[in-house]
Amino acid sequence: MSRSDLIRRRSVLAGLGSLPALALAGCDAPAPITRKVLSMQGREVLLLVSAQPTTDGAGVKLSRSLGTRELEMLDPFLMLDEFHTDRAEDYLAGFPDHPHRGFETVTYMIHGAMEHRDSLGNQGRLGPGSVQWMTAGSGIIHSEMPKQVSGLMWGFQLWVNLPAKLKMTRPRYQDLAPETIPETQIGDATVRVLAGLAGGKRGPVEGIVTDPLMLDVTVPAAGTFQQPIPADHNAFLYVFDGSIDIGPGRRRANRGQIAVLGPGEGVTAASESSGRFLLLAGKPIGEPVARYGPFVMNTKEEIRQALDDYQSGRLVKS
Repeated sequence: MSRSDLIRRRSVLAGLGSLPALALAGCDAPAPITRKVLSMQGREVLLLVSAQPTTDGAGVKLSRSLGTRELEMLDPFLMLDEFHTDRAEDYLAGFPDHPHRGFETVTYMIHGAMEHRDSLGNQGRLGPGSVQWMTAGSGIIHSEMPKQVSGLMWGFQLWVNLPAKLKMTRPRYQDLAPETIPETQIGDATVRVLAGLAGGKRGPVEGIVTDPLMLDVTVPAAGTFQQPIPADHNAFLYVFDGSIDIGPGRRRANRGQIAVLGPGEGVTAASESSGRFLLLAGKPIGEPVARYGPFVMNTKEEIRQALDDYQSGRLVKS
């Protein structure tokens, strides 16, 4: 990183003040383009970060945009991974049995199929367009394995924190088939509403303490989109196809980039040649975070207890 880049990054962080969003990188904005006038005062892009290649599970290759050195978390969101490959050797090893405690995992499939099994006897299949919102709570051991031996595997896993009072809650699942997820038009965009309210449609995910909004938004060429977001919610976009120009400043985010949004009444977006993105917003928890691998608690002592419970076979409550 050059000295000028370091100075710019420090100045941005210093100016955050009481803003609800937190991130660590930026890039140059494109020249303004002629587009329809949007009525909403959209949030500006605070910072822009490119996803980093990594591996997880038993060697699955993926791109991580949230939960990295550049962007550790955006309360209440802890991690966002995208897996997107048609090379079977990149995903066949899958995610064998592994534990979780203290947070929630969200799996969203675009293409391909995964099978879920856990220590409580639950089992399910995730196909294209399906969502699983798992509250790990007090503890669970589960696996997520590919149900295909070739072809494209494409999807996401999001981690969402839980407040201290719910970290030891009973685990639960919301397995949502594609046909249960409403689709609507907002402006020129086609929107799948996974969680929250958008375009008069409410997503099927319910009972989540952080009151999340999760949308899969496709903006056509020369199209626009806008969506209100509660003022006290943190929000970001992750572009996974094409490019999107965001906010009044038309800050451009390209495929594989996460755009952390500043304060405002909502998000506005446009695309010159089409783009598709996830829009995530949630109410921040505002508590200390201690994390180690698959455990997310409030203190180091609680992490040590989680490790001890797992090693002694006490993690999963009967």
